[in-house]
Amino acid sequence: MKNLKIGETEYRFMSIIWENEPLTSRTLVDLCAERLGWKKSTTYSTLKKLSERGLVQNINSRVSSLITQKEFQAYRSEEFMENTFSGSLPSFLTAFLGGKKISEKDADDLKRLIDAHKEE
Repeated sequence: MKNLKIGETEYRFMSIIWENEPLTSRTLVDLCAERLGWKKSTTYSTLKKLSERGLVQNINSRVSSLITQKEFQAYRSEEFMENTFSGSLPSFLTAFLGGKKISEKDADDLKRLIDAHKEE
C-alpha cells in the first residue's frame, strides 16, 4: 500500500507532475525552480522520497505519477471526513454550510449526486 500522507509542499510538487506528466526529470527541475523556488537537489530529494513511497516513478529520466490526482483527493477527503467528522457526511455538510443557504440548482445537483451514490 502506498503511503499517501503528504504535506502541502509535497502536494504542490505532485501537482506539477500531474499537470505535466510524463515529463523529463530536467523539466521537473525547471518547473520546481520556477514555481516552488527549489534548487535541483531539493527536487531530486523530493522525487526520490516520493518514489520510495510508491507515489511517483522516475525511469530513464522520465517522471510520472503512480497515483492519479483524483485518487489522491478521494483518499484525502475520506481521511478528512473520518478524522474531523467521525466519517459523518451529514456532520460535514452541516459544518460546511454553516447556516448558509444554497441555490435551488445546487440543492438539486446535490440530491442527484446523493441518489447516484446510494447503497442498494
